[in-house]
Amino acid sequence: ACIESFFNQLKVGTVHNNNFKDYNSLNQAVKEYISYYNNYRIKQKLGGMSQVEYRINSSQKIA
Repeated sequence: ACIESFFNQLKVGTVHNNNFKDYNSLNQAVKEYISYYNNYRIKQKLGGMSQVEYRINSSQKIA
């Protein structure tokens, strides 16, 4: 269900709201959204951290 949510948010947040002039523009928008999703989007389930922050924090606790 998590991956379905990601793709839905990608479509709604990026693809559906824009008319891309070419493949490169679409590709760049998708890359920017993935970067935002992983590095900046805050998740309450992860204690208010982004996915990357959570992974870094979790790996430091294990080590």
